[in-house]
Amino acid sequence: MDVVDPTVFRLGIFVLAIFVGYYVVWSVTPALHTPLMAITNAVSSVIIVGALIAAGPADVNIAKIFGFIAIVLASVNIFGGFLVTQRMLAMYKKKQK
Repeated sequence: MDVVDPTVFRLGIFVLAIFVGYYVVWSVTPALHTPLMAITNAVSSVIIVGALIAAGPADVNIAKIFGFIAIVLASVNIFGGFLVTQRMLAMYKKKQK
């Protein structure tokens, strides 16, 4: 019985997640785009917690480097999402004369 290498298995899951995420995001109607982005910001906050654990203060290895990269990318996603949401909400405010 052949055993699949765990790295190849995880890489396969990652590639499938990329395709599923792409098709889910691009097939959403504009009315549902804002709630979807709010959920992805929540998911990014969970990613930050896991990345902080992976990038802990011990020795430097590939997991620490990927953890740091995950922290940076998830932070950009979270703060960018907040900025976009702020701009979208500002469009619905009544204009003062």
